[in-house]
Amino acid sequence: MKIAIVGGTGKLGMRVTEELVRRGHDVRVLSRKSHTYPVDLVTGEGLETALEGCDTVVDASNSSWKAEDVLIHGTSRLLMAEKAAGIGHHVCVSVVGCDRIPIGYFRMKANQEALVMEGIVPWTIVRSTQFHEYIAEMFQQANRWKVLPLIRMKTQTVSVDEVAKAVADTVESRPFQKTIEVAGPEIIDARDLAKTWKSITGIHGIHLPIPLPGMVGKALRAGAATTEKPAVSGTISFATWLKKEVTKG
Repeated sequence: MKIAIVGGTGKLGMRVTEELVRRGHDVRVLSRKSHTYPVDLVTGEGLETALEGCDTVVDASNSSWKAEDVLIHGTSRLLMAEKAAGIGHHVCVSVVGCDRIPIGYFRMKANQEALVMEGIVPWTIVRSTQFHEYIAEMFQQANRWKVLPLIRMKTQTVSVDEVAKAVADTVESRPFQKTIEVAGPEIIDARDLAKTWKSITGIHGIHLPIPLPGMVGKALRAGAATTEKPAVSGTISFATWLKKEVTKG
């Protein structure tokens, strides 16, 4: 199978690429940084050439500073290019809770999903909870200021590798025309994640409670970023993953 990975140089895109190559597929990495298949979702440049001859497209693109240009307008351009190229399956990577968390980026992701669900190209949406890797990076960055952020919200973090395998499984399946959720093995308060990180890494910092006011805080404390019945449940907890990373590093 010939597969194009949009955003294939990102954290998840790279793992999806590695997993699909391991399974014997012909994979093209599409991104602005790609030397072989450079594409720009903002302008549409490079899409026609990059998609030629492909069977499936995985959209793992991401942008926090040009969210509307990439996630909305870029998705429209991508889907039109896929239709012209005869792509049979569009796999959109999204975020658990994007339709329940009233933040600009999450709203953009929900709008992106709506475009995909209009059905221009047969589709499957794979929503994931937050990655262990991102949470650890957040704590590490905060440690530069010698603080440990304590945020009261429910989390259900998952390993990037387990999400990548779920995306690869989806690619190898027919278009489901529905949303599949992938989540970590446990729902846990983010404050407990911070304490776990501190215990395993041995790094100390000043505890810094961070309030989440308004509707956003209410949604996150109620578990908007979690899911009780995911289609795919990860098996690697944050603590297990972190211990392995500390051992490696």
